Amino acid sequence: MREWKGYTHGVNLGGWLSQCEHNIDHYEDFIKEEDIERISSWGLDHVRVPVDYEVAEEVPLYIDRCAEWCGRHGLNMILDLHKTYGFSFDGGEGESGFFEIEEYQERFYRLWMSLAERYKDLGDRIAFELLNEITDKEYSDIWNRISLECVRRVRSIAPETKIIIGGYYNNSIDALADLALPYDENIVYTFHCYEPLIFTHQGAYWVPKMDTSFRIPVNASYKVMKDETSKLMSQISVGFDGFDPDASLSEEYFERHFGGAVSIAEERNVLLYCGEYGVIDLADPDDTLAWYGMIGKAFDKYKIGRAAWNYKEKDFGLIDDHMKPALDELIKRL
Repeated sequence: MREWKGYTHGVNLGGWLSQCEHNIDHYEDFIKEEDIERISSWGLDHVRVPVDYEVAEEVPLYIDRCAEWCGRHGLNMILDLHKTYGFSFDGGEGESGFFEIEEYQERFYRLWMSLAERYKDLGDRIAFELLNEITDKEYSDIWNRISLECVRRVRSIAPETKIIIGGYYNNSIDALADLALPYDENIVYTFHCYEPLIFTHQGAYWVPKMDTSFRIPVNASYKVMKDETSKLMSQISVGFDGFDPDASLSEEYFERHFGGAVSIAEERNVLLYCGEYGVIDLADPDDTLAWYGMIGKAFDKYKIGRAAWNYKEKDFGLIDDHMKPALDELIKRL
């Protein structure tokens, strides 16, 4: 499988220009150049920068600033449109209509054309992720049409910039098979991996049915994880069938999970990338280290680039207090 060089080990800057209070004080304070310098010192090669359309349309200077900092400190950058006018993966944002209203889609195209014009000269230092986490499977065909049209328009401005596209069920790995065939050799298929959800989202207040006091160790048996998933989660989670029910999580679990995606990438000669993966800050730090170690080995086996969620805050912060005792070891496993 092709390897996306320069985008192998990264981290997300979620909560800065997306999923945030949209005001200048926040933009100025949440991420500074010293954060970019720190990430570079970890030995990572890129950052993924989630950006809402309000920022991209009205104050793109903060994107400019991040790109300048990354250039200064030897990092590449993924510009991820985390929310567009009329759609957000988070229903609480109150966005709707994008997949039905052509005017909203035209606004999306115009935004990406303006961003392509703004950053076309950065070459391989930047990549464009068209839209974060399409939700419903029923949007699949519409999204294929929209994404292909957007790629076509961006290509008239930035013919070789890598363009990242993910599918339904919030960038589920299972959606990759239903993505449109790659427009050209500079298309990247993306997925997110928080499996097993019962471990990475233990106690998560935003998960339907979840008991916020629930905790589970990383070495719980597959049977226990399966039973707790049935009780406490309504979201799609990778099944545990085919494993010894008394065994516990291992690198093999992730290798199986990634196998189908790797086959698709090889068949279509497309780059493959995991834009988000991580563990909630309620998990035991040693268990978090173990999980990162297992999934990291599977990523490395298949040469899948990735960006951990999240640098700070958003319930997954790597530099937050809960991970400080284990941070040095965690960095080695990203």
